[in-house]
Amino acid sequence: MATRAARASTKAPSKPPATQAAFVLHHYDWSETSLVLDLFSREHGRLAIVAKGAKRPYSQFRSVLLPFLRLQVTLSKPSRMNEDGAAEVQSLRGAEWVGGQTLPSGAALFSGYYVNELLLKFLPRQDPQPELFDAYAALLPRLGSVEDAQAALRAFELKLLATCGLLPDLSVLATTQAPLDPERAYVLAPESGVIAPAADTPQLTGMAFIQIQAALLHGSPAALQQACEQAGPALKPMLRALLHYHLGHRPLRTRQVLLDVQKLLT
Repeated sequence: MATRAARASTKAPSKPPATQAAFVLHHYDWSETSLVLDLFSREHGRLAIVAKGAKRPYSQFRSVLLPFLRLQVTLSKPSRMNEDGAAEVQSLRGAEWVGGQTLPSGAALFSGYYVNELLLKFLPRQDPQPELFDAYAALLPRLGSVEDAQAALRAFELKLLATCGLLPDLSVLATTQAPLDPERAYVLAPESGVIAPAADTPQLTGMAFIQIQAALLHGSPAALQQACEQAGPALKPMLRALLHYHLGHRPLRTRQVLLDVQKLLT
């Protein structure tokens, strides 16, 4: 008995589960009382998490499992691996709002859901992207600003496309790979890259494209947003066309809802 006791005393105590920063991108019903969450975590990327009992009236999760709130979450360890070698769905053990950004409203709310849908459609599960997570966290408070919202959205779209390897080199001509002429006008074609413009299409100067590419390579969020501000409204339709090109037959539902609401208000 003494030997057994000695062996038990030398066993290291189990460590408590580590917490990690995360946002709720989406959730849907799993049972009468539970939810499945699509989390965007800084440490592990997108995760599918079961929040057991989250729909019960007295659940501590009800007030915090909302989109756009930065959380510190504690997850269970995956109990086993599936046939593909991927970890099965984990359970949520704890979640706490860390303060800061609250729920947006009005146009900012639509923009937030639009960004969430982009992340859901473009990011694979369990692929950590800490820089994109930080860009998302920095974007949310800017969505309610009349001055910053559009440039901040364009900067995030560029960051997302670059992170996914879907953004061509914006400093060279797609057809020849020659450097752009800063004084000439160009367009961003979804299927190829930067090309000479056709008539009646939104255009940017070579300098605008060069500045955006430099900001992306430098990794400065402030420089990227400034480059998007200087590019102006012509950048928006180019990036939307590029996003839709890579989405293929997966249209953005949030975008369509916003267009329908705008039609009702006009």
